[in-house]
Amino acid sequence: MAKFGEGDARWIVQERPDGANVHNWHWAERDCLEWSRARLSALLAGLPVLSGEGGLTLRTTTLDKLDGEAYVNIRKGKVIPGYELSLTLSWEAEATSESGAAKVTGAAEVPYLADENADEDPELRITVRGDDSPLARRAKDAFIARGKPLVLEKIREYVATMSKGGPAKDELDAKKIPTKAAAAATGGAATAPASAVKEVAAPAPAPAAKEKKAKGKEKDGFKTIELTEKFNCRSKDIYEILMDENRWKGFTQSNTRISKEVGGQFSLFDGSITGVNEELQEGKLIVQKWRFGSWADGVHSTVRMVFDEPESGVTIIKLKQTDVPVEDRYGNSTVVENTERGWTELIFQRIRAVFGFGM
Repeated sequence: MAKFGEGDARWIVQERPDGANVHNWHWAERDCLEWSRARLSALLAGLPVLSGEGGLTLRTTTLDKLDGEAYVNIRKGKVIPGYELSLTLSWEAEATSESGAAKVTGAAEVPYLADENADEDPELRITVRGDDSPLARRAKDAFIARGKPLVLEKIREYVATMSKGGPAKDELDAKKIPTKAAAAATGGAATAPASAVKEVAAPAPAPAAKEKKAKGKEKDGFKTIELTEKFNCRSKDIYEILMDENRWKGFTQSNTRISKEVGGQFSLFDGSITGVNEELQEGKLIVQKWRFGSWADGVHSTVRMVFDEPESGVTIIKLKQTDVPVEDRYGNSTVVENTERGWTELIFQRIRAVFGFGM
């Protein structure tokens, strides 16, 4: 999974003292894993389930394990939570009778708790540690009947807290500033004057392994980007990643929506890039109309990715993006360089690192 805080300065604008949302790319990101560990432990550990009813005492004890990732992105005052977690909670039961007291312990496991399923209760597996005795079966049945609803209620409380910003909620409230510029109708980029929008210096040239060419006659004010990228995987695997919104969300750490149908729309990097699928051939070809929100209204480039598998387990992607504007709506002239750098560093290199397709 991609590391928190990584990002090209030309694609993710850093915080400004005046709070301006330059190029509509500004967001704050907070790693929430340790906060989630503490919060879930406080919610789930030590919960009384039964207090002697029928001679049985049952309660949760400790949050033994929490693995995965949790973060919150704050963009334009909106909270975008992201988490994929698995957790294990211990419980214990004690039964008293004329012959004395007997104890049994067990675990409640949530194998997958994720933001993509925030409106659904996660799977909760109840198990008993040790021998399958009558008391163990009785305690397990009691936990399923009385403890499971209680645990799920506490998990819903955690999910609701994350949806409001988690540990970043107070920071979000403190940083709220009235928006002074209306959003553009099509691209979603702020219509701030050019003087308020400054790009970072143009990036260094792409590595020699990347091929960049400009062929044919181009329209004035527009350029063509061409890249060749190699991946150690089958062509259908990289194709599926590029057309799957959940995997995009994972390796870009941003909100994504992707239709897998011709004529369907897509939205990448929290809506900063939008477009339409024009031609799709699984494992072979992707053709899309593609634009940044900061480009002038009505301007669309065409992205064409051809997938070639010269040998089993090796895929070559040849990308050609035509009609990329030299300048955006604010007069910044680094659009071509930033777009190419974004493809290589924020998309292709991230896919290699996250999915293990070679560097």
